[in-house]
Amino acid sequence: MGAIMALAPIVFGLLALSALFSAAETALTGASRARMHQLERDGDRAARRVNRLLGDRETMIGAVLLGNNLINILSSALATQVLTKAIPGALGVAVATGVMTVLVLVFAEVLPKTLAILRSDDVARFLSGPTELVVRVFGPIIFTIQWIVRKTLGLFGVRLGMEMDVLAAHEEIRGAVEYHHAEGLVETHDRWMLGGVLDLAEMDVSEVMVHRKEIATLDVEQGPREILEAVLDSGHSRVPIYRDDSENIIGVLHAKDLLQAITDADGKIDAVEVASIIREPWFIPETTSLKDQLAAFLKRRNHFALVVDEYGALQGLVTLEDILEEIVGEIEDEHDEAVSGVKPAEDGSIIVDGAVTIRDLNRALNWDLPDDEAVTVAGLLIHEVRRIPDPGQTFTFHEHRFVVLERKVNRITRLQIWPAPARDDG
Repeated sequence: MGAIMALAPIVFGLLALSALFSAAETALTGASRARMHQLERDGDRAARRVNRLLGDRETMIGAVLLGNNLINILSSALATQVLTKAIPGALGVAVATGVMTVLVLVFAEVLPKTLAILRSDDVARFLSGPTELVVRVFGPIIFTIQWIVRKTLGLFGVRLGMEMDVLAAHEEIRGAVEYHHAEGLVETHDRWMLGGVLDLAEMDVSEVMVHRKEIATLDVEQGPREILEAVLDSGHSRVPIYRDDSENIIGVLHAKDLLQAITDADGKIDAVEVASIIREPWFIPETTSLKDQLAAFLKRRNHFALVVDEYGALQGLVTLEDILEEIVGEIEDEHDEAVSGVKPAEDGSIIVDGAVTIRDLNRALNWDLPDDEAVTVAGLLIHEVRRIPDPGQTFTFHEHRFVVLERKVNRITRLQIWPAPARDDG
């Protein structure tokens, strides 16, 4: 009995240390990295330690688990040694195992981890100092363990680099947005905006550009008065100028430059030489990501670029506004004309122009049609049926029913879509 009383404080002390390790592991893995970074910018030293630990999450977790296991094994061994003296034989071992299992489970695992989950940021900051010390002590051992683990997995064909990224940040953010949207904490419009920012690196300019068939271009040989009227009718501030062939773009006419030239000519429109005021066109590959192109727009302070394919053939044009609209949705000003590309019908269906993009349709109606294989609604239909359908044909896919209303040559120009059954959006 004396031995039990003497070792009891030691065992409970070890269990308390084990509880701290468990709390540290749970709190540090569950702490908000955004809040920690903000606190660090505000000068919080504990938050700085947390960020350092999270910078090498694998080593931190390994060190904490090593310390926790050492303490649990030591406390269990001491308890077994004492109880087997009081209760000889296998019964003593069984009693020691049962008692320590309950104590470790309740006081060293469930209780501290529950507290750490409830107050993960505060607990992480509080225990960051002791945890950093443990990582420094056990760091070399953990590095060796990691090397052994990688070599062992390599025998089974699993290749892991020593600098393996544990989390994909974009997918983590996207998952958080989707989860909070489902819980009703993030509005649908905000969900689209946040998702649009994350999608910029994954989308090419070819997915948002104005196709060459839709571009309003002007012939440089036209008279200044004709060009002025065409610019005013187009409603655009920048218009591509071509020579001989509509796809042979030689420059871009800015409406401000044209007005300035007219002013300099004392209002004599016919005296303006359009060829002398056009700006050099900016050509970009169709494979340029929206993220890179947005950075290029801001760097060059040019909001208008022409898109070409690998052979240099004109494919379309993209503007800064096109990219911003992928984030915030359609931007309209007092000069924009309302585009009737999506119209609800009395029978509950939607009449859609074939050129409407899938992303715009999804945003307008809160649908989830896939846009991985096609950009426009007509493109999605053709991709699904593997041919160009005729007017009147009906198809059902992705829980929607599509009816082809109009076709011009090889283009689907109008469709009728019956949406999927209404669902709870959270």
